[in-house]
Amino acid sequence: MADLKDFAEQLVNLTVKEVNELADILKDEYGIEPAAAAVAVAAGGGGEAGEAADEKTEFDVILKAAGASKLAVVKLVKELTGLGLKDAKDIVDSAPKAVKEAVSKDEAEGIKKSLEEAGAEVELK
Repeated sequence: MADLKDFAEQLVNLTVKEVNELADILKDEYGIEPAAAAVAVAAGGGGEAGEAADEKTEFDVILKAAGASKLAVVKLVKELTGLGLKDAKDIVDSAPKAVKEAVSKDEAEGIKKSLEEAGAEVELK
């Protein structure tokens, strides 16, 4: 058992050059291609990350600028967030700033549309 732990520690501490040499030895002498397995794992992981990005379910509504109708935007932010007038004004004054975070796509698009109708510049992330 101690030998396996030592072997595992040696594997973990290999440099990139040593890993490449080990891969060559495994391929040439034993017919094992560890690089192909590593590429398949990396490609699978990348594919899952891409799918997760496509299936994003939570969005942040970012107020980029209040626009010409600042007072209307402040009132709308107050209404949308349930914050007090001062807190809503602070959000608008400190743009770009998140108005709502981790909301559904439909809710985020509705908030964005409302804010844009009031004259604000909005972004979804």
